[in-house]
Amino acid sequence: MLRAVQRGAGSGAVVAMALDRRWPLALARGAVPVALGLLLWVAIAGGEQERQHSLKGKPGADTANLAQRRRHNELIMTALREAAQTDENVAYRGVPWRK
Repeated sequence: MLRAVQRGAGSGAVVAMALDRRWPLALARGAVPVALGLLLWVAIAGGEQERQHSLKGKPGADTANLAQRRRHNELIMTALREAAQTDENVAYRGVPWRK
């Protein structure tokens, strides 16, 4: 916070604003955690592109495998939707889950 300091004597005294000594310390205490967070973010974000590139080259990322996984997920979601709509315990049903 700024503090008013009077210099000179009499009614025509000049009022100067002096910087409080606590401001630089407060700014440093606030800036250090922000700077550390920024450095950590830069360190983590730097490896993100490499991770994305390595994921593209993994086996199982081809269209046939993705379509098979998508179909499997659709079957699971259908079974869950059917189980949510009935009061019967669907775990006791036979393998082809039909009503």
